[in-house]
Amino acid sequence: MTLAEKILSRKAGKKSVEPGEYLLLDVDVALANDITAPIAIENFKKYGGKKVFSPEKLVLVPDHFVPNKDIKSAMQVKLLRDFAKEQEIKNFFEVGRMGIEHVILPDLGIVKSGDLVVGADSHTCTYGALGAFATGVGSTDIAGVMLIGKIWLKVPESIKIELHGSFNEFVTAKDLILKIISILGVDGATYKSIEFLGSGVENITMDGRFTISNMAIEAGGKTGLFPVDERTVEYEKERNITVEKMYPDEDAKYFKSLNIDLKTLEPQVAYPFLPSNCKNISEAEKDRIKVDQVVIGSCTNGRIEDLRLAAEIFKNHRVNPDVRCIIIPGSQEVYKQALNEGLINIFMEAECAVSTPTCGPCLGGHMGILAKDEIAVSTTNRNFVGRMGHPDSKVFLASPAVAAASAIKGFIADPRKL
Repeated sequence: MTLAEKILSRKAGKKSVEPGEYLLLDVDVALANDITAPIAIENFKKYGGKKVFSPEKLVLVPDHFVPNKDIKSAMQVKLLRDFAKEQEIKNFFEVGRMGIEHVILPDLGIVKSGDLVVGADSHTCTYGALGAFATGVGSTDIAGVMLIGKIWLKVPESIKIELHGSFNEFVTAKDLILKIISILGVDGATYKSIEFLGSGVENITMDGRFTISNMAIEAGGKTGLFPVDERTVEYEKERNITVEKMYPDEDAKYFKSLNIDLKTLEPQVAYPFLPSNCKNISEAEKDRIKVDQVVIGSCTNGRIEDLRLAAEIFKNHRVNPDVRCIIIPGSQEVYKQALNEGLINIFMEAECAVSTPTCGPCLGGHMGILAKDEIAVSTTNRNFVGRMGHPDSKVFLASPAVAAASAIKGFIADPRKL
């Protein structure tokens, strides 16, 4: 069996499962945020719900429009806060104690290897980095889970991405997943499990794996899975979680396979208006694309490893006077760690703005909205029309290294040349 088939067969209590098979499964963790939870709560009550299936397994994270930007967003979060109190949901994360949902859940050990995780947020697939079957669903699906704690899933076919070697300097996990999306296309893995395997996996850090799994959805993937290897076991052990290693079987059947040598990759830039519209940085730099704003953060690249890389680039440099650069740590813990390591000081000296954890600018919510004709380089995961503000603005997706180099230069720049 593939990794997806192994996890789902265990959840179903079956010896094996086949692609296309429908399963009614118990959910280990259900997640919703300040945009999606209000709809789920409304439907939960409409369906006659009185008590959620498990206050321990339901997680509510207000992170998209927080700190609240207006009355409407304040009312949305109040609805979550009141529901969490009413239902005695302990995993409700308030401002000052919160972070971006897909950063804090693995860090706090709320999700773990082998879990079935469903979230009313498309980037729930992030937790596949731990070897959890994690996927995004609709708000009404979450309402159903709130009621009975179960969900229907179809066993997906799987795509194998065989990785070899290790990254060159300033090439990152973000560059790898952008390259993979450019090969597969934005719908090339629709309802497929994308499984990252091969000897190169051991050279990818946990922070890097979260970045890669996070963007599986940008190729249409149902989930993006890594094996549970020594690195995963160690990560879970640090959170007092004991897990067993898990790999696919050697004779597992895959829908498609790709082989990638990490040594051959360059930093990538995804041009508007699709994450698959990628160029190598050596090519992109020739276009001399002037930048108005840079955003470093999000559920894709707001972890400590991302901030360390950005700080390495910013050290002894300043943001170009024509550019605004916004740094958003993914959680309070990441913020504190960055503070203790002196990274925040480097950002402030470089004249970056540093924000409390929020999804804000990624979805054009707040904390960095683009005006007409403005251009941003962002470490976020989507660059659709109007994604970060005005429909006539443009977003170029890149790694923290490329983003930082671009902030310094004032145009999309190669970090290897600074």
